[in-house]
Parts: sequence; C-alpha cells; structure tokens
Amino acid sequence: MIAFFKLALFGYIALTVIYWLLAIYFRSLERERLEKEYDHGQIEETRDGHVAQGLAAYENSLRRRLIWLVFVIPTAVVIALVWILNFS
Repeated sequence: MIAFFKLALFGYIALTVIYWLLAIYFRSLERERLEKEYDHGQIEETRDGHVAQGLAAYENSLRRRLIWLVFVIPTAVVIALVWILNFS
C-alpha cells in the first residue's frame, strides 16, 4: 500500500512537471501568434499592449483550461483500471 502511494506521489510530480512545460509552451505559442498578428495587421495599439491584452484573454480561455487534462486523464485511467481489475 505504501508503494502505491509513493508511485502516486512521483506520478503526480511528473504530471506537474509536464503540466508546467505544456503551459509554458502553449503560452509562448500564443505570444508568438499575437506578435505575428500585430506585425501583419493594421493594429492601432502598441505591440506590447496588444500582446499583453491577448495574453490576458488567453489566461481565461478554454485552451488554457484544457491543459488540466494532463492530471484528469491519467487519474481517470488509473481509477478505471483499479475498478475493472478489482471488481470484475
């Protein structure tokens, strides 16, 4: 039982690292998209203002929240496997 909790702890530490790496990567992609949009468009505000406003909108977007599936999907799979293997 202790071994399972150690495995779960290290698993969630690994998932946390993956989550932060994905969050940083997707945020950098969004920043790059906003910078290219500014460079190609006729946007009246400053470049930094446009990027800051776009990143603020990104923080509340569905795409940002979907990164939490990094924790949800593996947890659901493990729970399903434990349920199936123990109760079938």
